[in-house]
Amino acid sequence: TLTQGRPKLTECIPVDSGSDDELLRMAASLELQSEHPLARAIVDGAKDKNLELSSVDDFDSITGGGVRGSVDGTQVLIGNRPLLEDNGVTNLSVLDERAVGLQQQGRTVMYVAVDGTFAGLIAVSDPIKKSTPEAVKALHSLGLRIIMLTGDNEKTARTVAEQLGIDEFEAGVSPEDKHERIKALKADGRKVAMAGDGINDAPALAAADVGIAMGTGTDIAIESSGVTLVKGDLRGIVKAVTLSRRTMRNIRQNLFFAFIYNALGVPVAAGILYPIFGLLLNPMIAAAAMSFSSVSVIGNALRLRTIRLSNMQDQPAN
Repeated sequence: TLTQGRPKLTECIPVDSGSDDELLRMAASLELQSEHPLARAIVDGAKDKNLELSSVDDFDSITGGGVRGSVDGTQVLIGNRPLLEDNGVTNLSVLDERAVGLQQQGRTVMYVAVDGTFAGLIAVSDPIKKSTPEAVKALHSLGLRIIMLTGDNEKTARTVAEQLGIDEFEAGVSPEDKHERIKALKADGRKVAMAGDGINDAPALAAADVGIAMGTGTDIAIESSGVTLVKGDLRGIVKAVTLSRRTMRNIRQNLFFAFIYNALGVPVAAGILYPIFGLLLNPMIAAAAMSFSSVSVIGNALRLRTIRLSNMQDQPAN
């Protein structure tokens, strides 16, 4: 959502003196079965090295964790550190220093186990979109609080949050965690808009007051949302918020125009001024006032067409 959505393989680090090409080949063979953007980066990295991928049996995708399957009869497990620990893989600390260094650079680090033994690390980088810092700054200027929910590790999440000036972040969250976080915010009386692009975001998108999907994301995320940013540019959220605020302001103005003529004209037509001033409302004037009321409402509504969203700054919310 915040990044370009085109991750690239940056490092493949085997344990001890293992072959990085073999580690990458097995990982790519397994990830070929996955639709996750990070999986595509690993597969593309293997193809760039002209590695021959193998068929996979018993493929299984663990939501919010990783993938597993059998490659050439060998059991391969790829995912985050908790996933490997939950599956009894030990000795993960041998590459801790390398993993931390990569995470501090904003890389997403995946752990690989082969036949239950830790085999190495694979790191993927997904650069932040050029438009994202501008979008975050503009959303702050609108008085909005920004919370980043990510399945990435805390170090990577902190690096991205600090680069963008995001108010709060939560790392290592599962799709269920995102959903519960949205529900908790709503329970506190907050109005929540959720932006996301992946299958892991779908439950949270559906739970939010407004779900905003990236047009470059998955179909299920788009189907779970009420708003779709066709180009996946977060500045579209700024435009949507600004336009919605201007629209609500316009509606309140139109209600004023619709009622003010009746509020003034009906008592006069009923003769409230007749005993004092001898005034009655001429039917011609009443008809003209009614028409002018409609014209005022329509004309005011048409002003929305003149809004230049690209250059607009709205006032912070109360």
